[in-house]
Amino acid sequence: MNHWLVKSEPDAFSWQDQLRHGVEPWTGVRNHLAKRHLRQMRRGDLAFFYHSNTGREIVGIVEVAREAYPDPTAGTGDWVCVDMKAVKPLARPVTLAQLKADPRFKDLALLRYSRLSVAPVSPEHWAMICEMGGLR
Repeated sequence: MNHWLVKSEPDAFSWQDQLRHGVEPWTGVRNHLAKRHLRQMRRGDLAFFYHSNTGREIVGIVEVAREAYPDPTAGTGDWVCVDMKAVKPLARPVTLAQLKADPRFKDLALLRYSRLSVAPVSPEHWAMICEMGGLR
């Protein structure tokens, strides 16, 4: 299983929206590296749900319910989306400030490529963030 981090602006699509919808297509990705990451996702992979712009924090965990398929919101181009299923919220959100303050996260893609909307998370970082978020 691989681990990921996916970003959404909470005023466009929030964690609460994800919970209400249950399973939702993760559409609108228009970056080629992020698209490659979407194509690498496999059913059952887990991802942190990150509120970008407002909040700037990891708030929940989602699971890939359907692997990459053509993004219906794309007018042109070879863009893809995956379906994400809500799994559970973090007991405590993990903020961007917390991650930046901890040198163990210097190689975390969220910090290295701040504008990337879909990024891999190493098993070590996944475990540390889960612990910080109150999950065991």
